[in-house]
Amino acid sequence: MELKGHGGPVWSVAFSPDGKRIVSGSEDNIARVWDATSGAQLQLLEDHRDFVKSVAFSPDGKQIVSGSDDKTVRLWDSASGKVLRELKGHTRVVYSVAFSPDGKQIVSGSDDKTVRLWDSASGKVLRELQGHTDWVSSVAFSRDGKQIVSGSDDKTVRVWNVHSLYA
Repeated sequence: MELKGHGGPVWSVAFSPDGKRIVSGSEDNIARVWDATSGAQLQLLEDHRDFVKSVAFSPDGKQIVSGSDDKTVRLWDSASGKVLRELKGHTRVVYSVAFSPDGKQIVSGSDDKTVRLWDSASGKVLRELQGHTDWVSSVAFSRDGKQIVSGSDDKTVRVWNVHSLYA
């Protein structure tokens, strides 16, 4: 099956936790939600003002997070396609986003050389993690949610202990 509709290169894709939907983010400034069985387009997530570089579903599949060249992270309702929150704080392109396993936090990595930890309910920055000397290209939570890993163009991978960030 081939899913067509984007007007530019696709940067990121993800399956919903139940495997029934796919989200894709593109240089057309749009994230699209697709039915994984039929290929039908279900939602257009159109609020970004620049390329959508990263997309991910929440663990319960009810929300989608996206990161963009417009320096923002957006949280979407996956059923309606409406923006729930716009998370601002990065000063450059957001290359990677991910939910924590419990869905309560979001992590983002940016061209501004930082990793940011966000509260998904309020949209507030919980922590700005510094240490990389070049852009952060990838971020992820460990399966138990106790660690964050980030990869950078500085040729390093950093592991952050989430609990020590609150000490």
